Amino acid sequence: MSMIFKICSRPLWETAERDGRFTGAPVDIADGFIHFSTGEQLRETARRHFGGARDLVLVAVEADALGERLRFEPSRGGALFPHLYGDLELTAVRGIAALPLGPDGGHIFPVAPPFHGIPA
Repeated sequence: MSMIFKICSRPLWETAERDGRFTGAPVDIADGFIHFSTGEQLRETARRHFGGARDLVLVAVEADALGERLRFEPSRGGALFPHLYGDLELTAVRGIAALPLGPDGGHIFPVAPPFHGIPA
C-alpha cells in the first residue's frame, strides 16, 4: 500500500468530512487538481507552503485507491508530485492527524501507521 499525503486546514477538512469528499483547497481548485506529496516530499512542502501555519491536518491517502485520476507530474525542480484530477473520495483516506507546530516553528509529523513513510 503506497501512501500520499495532503496538508490542509482543519476547517477545510471538516467541511470535507461533512460533505463526504474533499474538493480541494483554493490553490487546488485554481490549478485544476488536488496537490499531494509523497512521504519524501512532505517536509519540504510543509516548509515551503505552510510555514508557520497553525490548525492544520495531515491526511494519509492510499494512492492505489485513486485509480487513473492520480498522476505523478513534474513540479519543483522536475520532481514528480502526485496530482489528483477530481475530488478525493474519503474511502481512500487511511488516516488523519493534527500537524502542530513545534518549538522551532516547524511542523511535528506523526510517525505511527499510516504515517510511517515520512522520513525524519
